[in-house]
Amino acid sequence: MDVRPTLLVIAHGSRDPRHAATVSALCARVRALRPGLRVEVGYLDFHAPRVPRVLERLADGTAGRRAGQASGRVRDVVALPLLLTRAFHAKSDIPAVLQETTARLPRLAVHQAEVLGPSALLTAALERRLAQAGLRPGDRRSTGVVLAAAGSSDPEAIAVIAETAREWQRTAGWCAVRPAFASASLPRTADAVRELRAEGVDRVAVAPYVIAPGFLPDRIAAGAREAGADVLAPVLGAAPELARLLLRRYDEAVAVADRDGADRSALIA
Repeated sequence: MDVRPTLLVIAHGSRDPRHAATVSALCARVRALRPGLRVEVGYLDFHAPRVPRVLERLADGTAGRRAGQASGRVRDVVALPLLLTRAFHAKSDIPAVLQETTARLPRLAVHQAEVLGPSALLTAALERRLAQAGLRPGDRRSTGVVLAAAGSSDPEAIAVIAETAREWQRTAGWCAVRPAFASASLPRTADAVRELRAEGVDRVAVAPYVIAPGFLPDRIAAGAREAGADVLAPVLGAAPELARLLLRRYDEAVAVADRDGADRSALIA
């Protein structure tokens, strides 16, 4: 039986095969950073394996066999949402799935970790992607950046994106950083690009604040092209900063579980 909690990365899932491929690459980087840590992936929708099935296989000791990881019955799991903001999926969908499943698996203790954002590691990953797209340190003062997120109807999530944009501008020296959204919220990416143009910004770059390719990232890219953005960065993907952030959230969740007591069988957050 494993002693160290297993890390279960919970991704939303997508019909786009690039999504799962990116999640797999990110988890491979996490395993490389911490050899011996058991890392599994479960999806909420569109892709297998779904979260309940992974938890069942961890509890009965069959998970990991086909993936080449260590198998064996697991007692403790850290469920980490692969999400940048704390919106509906983190507040409702994921807790509901974990609670329903663990009610059937009384010997399995699951603790839900915090979402990834906000974090300086995320803005560092954004900087990496913008550099890969061609921007240089000397471009900062003449470049406005559109921080293009997927979007949410949750006001807390929207406020976090806006604060991330403000903090990024303050600490990184871009002449402007404006939030934009691919769905549910305004402004759209194209509108934010046009707004910066109207303000006289010399160069406009779009930085997708999304982890994996898919429908909404494609919409962000289309908006950038439509409005004539000068630079379009890739999605965050399997950036090394993102892998380090997953491990940070895992460690924080383990520390909380340990602090709350030796008996973690009732820990569902």
